[in-house]
Amino acid sequence: MGLIPYSRQIIEEEDISSVIEVLRSDWLTTGPKVLEFEEKFANQVGARYAISVSSGTAALHSAMFALGIGCGDEVIVPAITFAASANCVVYQGGTPVFVDVDPDTLLIDPSQVEVKINQRTKAIVAVDYAGHPCDYDRLREIAIHHDLYLVADACHSLGGKYKGRNVGTLADLTVFSFHPVKHITTGEGGMVVTDCLEFAERIRRFRNHGISIDHSQRAEEGTWYYEMLDLGYNYRLSDIQCALGVSQLNKLGKRVSRRQEIARHYDKAFSEILEISPLMTRPEVSHAYHLYVIRLVLERLREGRERIFKSLRSEGIGVNVHYIPVHLHPFYRKHFGTKIGDCPVAERSYERIISIPIFPAMKDQDIERVIEVCIGVVNRYLK
Repeated sequence: MGLIPYSRQIIEEEDISSVIEVLRSDWLTTGPKVLEFEEKFANQVGARYAISVSSGTAALHSAMFALGIGCGDEVIVPAITFAASANCVVYQGGTPVFVDVDPDTLLIDPSQVEVKINQRTKAIVAVDYAGHPCDYDRLREIAIHHDLYLVADACHSLGGKYKGRNVGTLADLTVFSFHPVKHITTGEGGMVVTDCLEFAERIRRFRNHGISIDHSQRAEEGTWYYEMLDLGYNYRLSDIQCALGVSQLNKLGKRVSRRQEIARHYDKAFSEILEISPLMTRPEVSHAYHLYVIRLVLERLREGRERIFKSLRSEGIGVNVHYIPVHLHPFYRKHFGTKIGDCPVAERSYERIISIPIFPAMKDQDIERVIEVCIGVVNRYLK
């Protein structure tokens, strides 16, 4: 039996046909498929504006630019996330301030957020870790009280809901990723959504070198003239990628439903296994399950996470770990003085977490195999 990866893309014939159609058209970039994807995406999540960019990281960077983050500004970021959630602040000359996470969900802990706010704080980045939306009511309350911007890093949670509201409608700016392991893919790609026209216009310029008008707009208006208003980047998403995105977006609902179905199988199977503790799901959310994360109850085991991780991989289960707490990376220790002990809940949780396979193309026998191997491996290392 081959390796079951922790996640993988699904590309179907209609996806391929959509891309081929664009390859035969006049526009490979800055063309009509970009606008189509953005409009359909905005409608899908319920936002007024959607601006496509070249990656989830580009989306985060664009959001920081739109907010005017710069030298001397601090932005609050959870310790458990991918490095890009913090790096985007550094790109703009700001300082990410790491806060600890809730031990049950590994989401940003609102009570810890309030402790870290000072006169330099300008924004909060809320990361929907694993696909579980954060406590947006509480975070919004904190943001309003302290006059801060709220950014949702929803790269894990497309298709999720918080108290019946779509992810994408819960913050001043929301960013998404279309990396192959995400809910839909454009190969590489990202999106920023917002209800604020000013933010949307700034991001559109930022993704196009800070230029006021793109190639297709100049062609439509019959002009060569443009102005560079900001210092931007080439963060555009091509029509080729957007065609794939449009096709993939049509399948989002059934893909999220399948992820949730797989998670229910795991929940049931692990509910009586004392050595395995899945993350909690709050009752007020609809979890999008980009990841399914288990915690090892190490007090009941003779070996640590590393040995169990290697044993699972050796038996064909492509587990992963998400994530090393960002403040423990050498870059942040060296340049920002972060250290062990800054976020104890995140640090303790990191030593115990493993992401097990979850993706819509998993067959029922794949799910059963993952469950059987996980239980077998932990039983092998019981104290």
